[in-house]
Amino acid sequence: MSTEEHKMQKSAAAQAGAAAQAAAKKKPLHGYVNAKVVNPGEFEPENHYYSRVLNAVLHPMVDSFLSLGNKRIAKRYCHLHPGTEVEDVLSILNTHTQCFRWAGSDLFCTSSVDGKRQMVVIETNSCPSGQKSMPIRHESNDSAGYQFLLANTFVPSIKERDEAGTLPAGVLAVIFDKNPMEASGYAAEMATLMDEKVYQVEFFDDDPDPPARWTADGVLQIRTEEGEWLDVRAAFRYVTQKPWSRIPIVTKTLVLNPVVSCLAGGRNKMMAAKAYEFFNAETRTKGLEIRVPETKEVSKVQVPLYVKSFGGHAVVKVPYSNAGQGVYTITNQVELKAFMDLEHHYDKFIVQALIGNAHWSSITRQGQFFQTGTIPDKRGSTYVADLRMMVCSTPKGFAPVVVYARRARKPLVDKLPTEPASSSVEDISA
Repeated sequence: MSTEEHKMQKSAAAQAGAAAQAAAKKKPLHGYVNAKVVNPGEFEPENHYYSRVLNAVLHPMVDSFLSLGNKRIAKRYCHLHPGTEVEDVLSILNTHTQCFRWAGSDLFCTSSVDGKRQMVVIETNSCPSGQKSMPIRHESNDSAGYQFLLANTFVPSIKERDEAGTLPAGVLAVIFDKNPMEASGYAAEMATLMDEKVYQVEFFDDDPDPPARWTADGVLQIRTEEGEWLDVRAAFRYVTQKPWSRIPIVTKTLVLNPVVSCLAGGRNKMMAAKAYEFFNAETRTKGLEIRVPETKEVSKVQVPLYVKSFGGHAVVKVPYSNAGQGVYTITNQVELKAFMDLEHHYDKFIVQALIGNAHWSSITRQGQFFQTGTIPDKRGSTYVADLRMMVCSTPKGFAPVVVYARRARKPLVDKLPTEPASSSVEDISA
């Protein structure tokens, strides 16, 4: 081999190595590099529901509730709460929201020391999960809640913007950073509803070369397998981890939900606490109120003081975390010290009253509330269970989409050890 041929071979090897390195850098951190095309008719239930859900039967009470409609819900509520008026309840239920059109709330069924039972909202999230856990209501409609949410909220939002002349030209997309089972379900059902292909796009905060970007005037663009960038006219958002880090607040592309809904309380627990407070101040005279645990906004150094004010039992939350992350149950000095020793990205925290067993729940200004829990099993164990409810805002008002319960992994104990081997959050986390 001549010297020139050797140099050429060496150069080719170097170029191949550089190309391999470039490909490695572009290799997806969590899935695929570019947008995936989803075509009409590709919705398959086994891909978008848990297997045990496909074989489950919806409880008749839940099925009945989902078919009530707002008018009957309002009448039933007022029957159980004589101090309220049907018109006041309906005015809230029939609200068509401007930005926050898809939400999920987690609720606890609680009891006071004198036996008064009531539901308490633990938190509300924008762009929530839940479809994969909800049994199908009707066998003839296997896309169930996916179809209901898209048909009654996403599609009307597109028509609303289209009629106003503010919708840019382009394709449809689902952007997400978690829960591919549900994200792909929305993409498949959207393609069928709109009778056009939909692009399914992973959009992560830590991706050095994401397949999505924004133009200067707020139009979302996504990168195809061929490397072409396409404008998006409407996007269904399942980006939940700090979405404001890569999605503008104001966009020309229709985004459901827009990021402002997260900043206003959907992913901001501080703002959510203030929103509940303001809402209750306006509606309390009408006999209406959102029940929430007593909540304080504090700095890290103030956490021990407020935990003490709650009787030594509290829940500390990172304001912008979700999906169970950034939640610290404090029931003793060991857990408090462990929290204080951690390095945290944020300076502010939420300290919330703990709803646990009657012997170790927070003491608040409203009194002490504890978990009603499940019926004791054959071993006499009671478990904490919460309720996840997903709702959407339609042109006719709010509508329930998903309702299901979750049970904690460990049973609820009467007394907590002073130095637990595991966190007490396992006793109350569903």
